[in-house]
Amino acid sequence: MKKEFEILEHTADIGIIAYGTNIKEAFANAARGLFSLITELDAIEEVTYRDIELTAPDQESLLVGWLNELIYLFDVENIVFKRFVITRLNHTHIQARAYGEKVDNSRHELKIGVKAATYHMLKIEKNNSIKIQVIFDI
Repeated sequence: MKKEFEILEHTADIGIIAYGTNIKEAFANAARGLFSLITELDAIEEVTYRDIELTAPDQESLLVGWLNELIYLFDVENIVFKRFVITRLNHTHIQARAYGEKVDNSRHELKIGVKAATYHMLKIEKNNSIKIQVIFDI
């Protein structure tokens, strides 16, 4: 199995490097990396979903907006997500469905309180594959 993401240690914050064969896969793996910081992905069941549609001026802003929307849903609705199906994605628009469930304290041990995705050290590198680097405020 190829690597989806890795954790990036940072002074006062935490980050991830997400990989993908294309931009959709990299955005989905960035979201998986985000939720791996919050709880164990294996403990999350796909019993509910949320549809997300966002527009931003550029792809970097779109990435930050995408991750911050997922953090918002976690904060407000108490939902942890595990799987992300991105149906449309270009430089300024994303349409996706995130699958997960409400936090169950008996099964979900919350590890880190992630406040926001930031623009600090943000990178989207496109070669033969995609590599995304994101730092989160914790």
